[in-house]
Formats: sequence, C-alpha cells, structure tokens
Amino acid sequence: LLIAALVPMAAVGQTAPVSADHASPTAIVAALYSVISGPAGQARDWDRFKGLFAPTAKLFAVAKRPDGSFAHVPMSPEDYIARSGKSLVENGFVEREMNYEQQQFGNIVHRWSAYEGRVTAKPETAPIRGINSIQLISDGKRWFILSVLWEAESGELKLPKGLVKKLK
Repeated sequence: LLIAALVPMAAVGQTAPVSADHASPTAIVAALYSVISGPAGQARDWDRFKGLFAPTAKLFAVAKRPDGSFAHVPMSPEDYIARSGKSLVENGFVEREMNYEQQQFGNIVHRWSAYEGRVTAKPETAPIRGINSIQLISDGKRWFILSVLWEAESGELKLPKGLVKKLK
C-alpha cells in the first residue's frame, strides 16, 4: 500500500468534466440516487452516471446464492448499465437516501447510506431497503465515486436503527 501512496493522482488521469454533481460528497451521492431514479419509460442519463465514477471504480451487489451462502457481484459502471439499465427504464425505479453516516480523512470519504427504493410500475410492492457502502475520493478539484457496495434488507437482516430515520 505504501507504493500506491507514491503514485501521483495525475498518473491516474481523468477527463470527465467537473459539475455541481462533483462539488462535495453529499452532492455526488445525491446525483447517484437521482440519475438511476425515474418513472417507467424515462431514459436515464448514463453519461452523467459514468461521470460520477473514478476511472477504476467498481460497484458490488451482495447476492444470496441458492445454497444460502452469499457472493458479491462486481461490476464496472458500464456493466451496471448493461445489467440494470433496461429494467430501470421498463419498470421505473426510484431510490432515495433515507439517512447516512459519513467519515472523512483528508481526501477519502466513507459513507454508509441507507436507501429505500420502489419499482414505480408496481406501486403495490413493498419498498426495497438496504445499505450502500460508498467510498469517495477527491483530487482536490472534484469528488469521484471509487466504489459502491450494497446489500438489501431481508427477513433476517434489518437496517441499523440509527440509519432508519428519514432525512428531511
């Protein structure tokens, strides 16, 4: 890990334009939720989505296997779009941050983000709730999402009480 600290951020390279989405950890997380949300039939702004992430970013979904064990499913932002993009548009999906806990050390932020999501084409279905574990990094000019790891609530797994309070 020490050698990684010696590599200047400029060596990583980034050409994505800076916008209000990148101004702070709160702004970029709000943009993440906003860009994947919308009613059925509404196209998502996938260029905006991709622009939120660092070039090496990954997303990971925790999924239960048929045998009851768990796996993490790694994806690049492009993989996420390929896997979920069509369904988000066809069925509609709205996700919002309910509450969060955040820690920052210099240019690194970790945010536990409790979410609630709904499939808009099926309003009678129960909301989907869970936790997004989001790592963010700043290059001094803008914030990038480095990783998102999420797991949905289930019968035996409930959100921590401190994260259930809804943001106003």
